[in-house]
Amino acid sequence: MKKTVNVGNIECGSDELFLISGPCVIEEESIMMKTAETLKEVSERLKIKVIYKSSFQKDNRSSLKYYDGPGLSEGLNLLAKIRDQFGFPILTDVHYPEQATAAGEVVDVIQIPAYLCMQSTLLVAAAKTGKVVNIKHGQFLAPDNMKHPVQKCIESGNNQIILTERGFTFGYNDLIVDPRSFYHLRNIGFPVVFDVTHCVRKYGTPSADPKGGAREFLPVLSRAGVAAGVDGVFIETHPEPAKALCDAASQLCVYDLEEFLKPLIDIHNLEVKYR
Repeated sequence: MKKTVNVGNIECGSDELFLISGPCVIEEESIMMKTAETLKEVSERLKIKVIYKSSFQKDNRSSLKYYDGPGLSEGLNLLAKIRDQFGFPILTDVHYPEQATAAGEVVDVIQIPAYLCMQSTLLVAAAKTGKVVNIKHGQFLAPDNMKHPVQKCIESGNNQIILTERGFTFGYNDLIVDPRSFYHLRNIGFPVVFDVTHCVRKYGTPSADPKGGAREFLPVLSRAGVAAGVDGVFIETHPEPAKALCDAASQLCVYDLEEFLKPLIDIHNLEVKYR
């Protein structure tokens, strides 16, 4: 039987679809606040609960010349400000075990990046904060093998876990989403999220390169995932995606989010009715 996990006032894994959204990486405060304000309006109009997500560090950029975030202290301070002003639960990722304690003092969900999902010391550090741990499915790992990082968290005393699908490595610099993954991840017994915007990334391309992502596939992929029964969707958003400092070719414009979500909510409600 699938477990439900509480993140603030959101019961992840219930019959209610939830959203994880925000800029890929923390940028200047005006951009972060503008995104949060719009997400709040969308949340209230569509009656969909939102976890605000942004990274204080992106340590897997393909070049040292690319923006990698403001760092732990400055980033967490801004996320705390958004939490206090807008009332969102907050999610951010950690790359190193020593970041987990500080992150856990601010955020509600600590995310383990896909490339790092098998790193035992990182999983243990995140789990021991007592916060919900969102483990992203590694591009290199069969979905049923995600039971191993899950078990590491459980053995560390934390069973508050979410699993997020973000596609498999396929060919060169491309990702593919296999719908069977949703079935396998769900059978592990925890809420499942579909990270739509990361699965359309084209790796090895500059962040600002319009060929660095295939945004045109976002509607069909997101609808397929929701129809397959995921509990939440992960959609990175930005007021001006083309000017974003990270993943500019895959983020969704936050002002387009409301219309983008409407069919997803309808599909989810139908899926719940007939599941």
